[in-house]
Amino acid sequence: MSFSFDIQESKIIKDLWIIKPDMGKDSRGNIWTSFHKDYIEKLLPPTLFFKHDKFSTSVQNVLRGIHGDDKSYKLVTCVYGEILQVVVDCRKESPSYLKYEKFLINEDNQILLLLTPRMGNAHLVKSHKAVYHYKYAYDGEYADINEQFTFAYNDDRIGIDWGIKDPIISERDLAATKEDHTKGH
Repeated sequence: MSFSFDIQESKIIKDLWIIKPDMGKDSRGNIWTSFHKDYIEKLLPPTLFFKHDKFSTSVQNVLRGIHGDDKSYKLVTCVYGEILQVVVDCRKESPSYLKYEKFLINEDNQILLLLTPRMGNAHLVKSHKAVYHYKYAYDGEYADINEQFTFAYNDDRIGIDWGIKDPIISERDLAATKEDHTKGH
């Protein structure tokens, strides 16, 4: 099996990379490569490399995000189940500030997304259960929750139609829904 990827830049958000790996399928299931240094790390600045991975497991109707930080590059995908992935441009100087792009990720549409710093990351679990994968590259130490920003999933300035009225959200995301959105982040 080859390690090839179709890598395209988003037509909506500059510096958001959409990565489609080659996938082998047969009667047993499928197999695909989620990361290959020679292909994926060339999208990073020359001084950066991926440092660590994280996984989250969530049940149907869990909505995580919109979260991000000022220094992390994130390679994200859903490795099990189905999610509605949303990326929001949170870079105030960007011509696409607060614009977003949606992606349905599942076993039939196994894409990866490379988000650059100050892009908001969010996903809604559509299947009974889903496993989400994050791969991080950054300078220095990891930007943990106290260094991250949060936008409300229902922020009117962004206007995402999630297709659900009452998602399951964290205390952090609930607090963001009560903030004054006119101040910006």
